[in-house]
Amino acid sequence: MEHIACIWFCVVIPHVLYRYKEYRLQDYSSWFVKQLNDTDKWTHLRSCLVKSDDCNSLSNRYKTLKQYKLAELTPIESGCCRPPAECGYPALNASNFDLSYHPVSTNVDCKLYKNDRFLRCYDCNSCKAGVAQYMKTEWRVVAIFNVILFIILSFVYFVGCCARRHAGGSDSKVPRR
Repeated sequence: MEHIACIWFCVVIPHVLYRYKEYRLQDYSSWFVKQLNDTDKWTHLRSCLVKSDDCNSLSNRYKTLKQYKLAELTPIESGCCRPPAECGYPALNASNFDLSYHPVSTNVDCKLYKNDRFLRCYDCNSCKAGVAQYMKTEWRVVAIFNVILFIILSFVYFVGCCARRHAGGSDSKVPRR
């Protein structure tokens, strides 16, 4: 019972204070997960994530640990720049975690996370889930834009058809009698 209390106060309670969300790969469609798990596609996406410098800029944006813990991280920052909360690694700052702590979780992402700026959690399922959430959000915006554009174009087409009909729109060059 003492071990459960220790785990609760040392692992669970500190992570309740964080404002970021965590994403799980199994929350997305199997087709999308298959695309993210494709080695060639993920290698390309991973290289883009490393080049984007999102993770490395966290320590510039959040000077103190308190600022970082209160920050609302993007899905990619939450999934790729830090280990999952269940690992229990204490944050040293916005970019580094104390990896000497041995996680109680069986999540493989706990072993994959490294403080190295080129490794971070880029090969973690939590990173893939963060990318999936980011794309889902972006695609929703594009879908809304496309629906609005379709409505506008349909309205313009409808008005054009009505105007042509009321103007006596016959293509025939034969004069009327």
